[in-house]
Amino acid sequence: MTLAWRVILGVGVLAALASFPTYAADNGGLSFLTVTDGQSEQEYSVKLQILLLMTALSFLPAFLLMATSFTRIIIVLAILRQALGLQQSPPNRVMVGIALSLTILIMRPVWSDVYDNAFMPYDNGEITLMQAFSVAEKPVREFMLSQTQQNSLEQMLRIANEPLDLKAEDISFAIVLPAFVISELKTAFQIGFMLFIPFLIIDLVVASVLMAMGMMMLSPLIISLPFKLVVFVLVDGWAMTVGTLSASFG
Repeated sequence: MTLAWRVILGVGVLAALASFPTYAADNGGLSFLTVTDGQSEQEYSVKLQILLLMTALSFLPAFLLMATSFTRIIIVLAILRQALGLQQSPPNRVMVGIALSLTILIMRPVWSDVYDNAFMPYDNGEITLMQAFSVAEKPVREFMLSQTQQNSLEQMLRIANEPLDLKAEDISFAIVLPAFVISELKTAFQIGFMLFIPFLIIDLVVASVLMAMGMMMLSPLIISLPFKLVVFVLVDGWAMTVGTLSASFG
């Protein structure tokens, strides 16, 4: 198992476990979840614990979508496919695979920080679960805030009725997350617009030529598609798109 996948698995386990209200240290049994009312301690059955764990892990895909670079990448790739005039090529699964692999690469410094400073100390028993989750949140929060636009952050603060002059470390993660997602959408649309322009020009040129030749019944998309594909391949469009996306994250 590679480092990236181990980090993602570790982050997922930390996020899942942190969603539980309390955590009990290992006492030699199979249990990891207990509830204390101040006098007595109640332990959940193993089946119920597994059910709660799997339910919490179901939120991991949403975390990967909303708190990483995945959103920007997949939207730009979808706009690029639309600009080329291709409906199902590359297929959705291929695009998701490309976006996921780029996300792992771009987020590698964050994953490494979480793995070294949160997951490994917790796995070695040096820190508690909640301490590990607190440490793991810091690099993720720093990445999200570095990509969040100020106006989006202020808008979320207004919606939450929070002061606009809060320090970055005092802003709740529940506010940072939607502000980050809105900023990612805006940035993705800006990049997609720049990608759309050259293909739009090709469509206009082809449509004008066909109109001048009196071939009004022939769809311009049929003629312009090969030209757009040739231009995209000649300029090494995939490498340029990936490079632009990577550079947009600084």
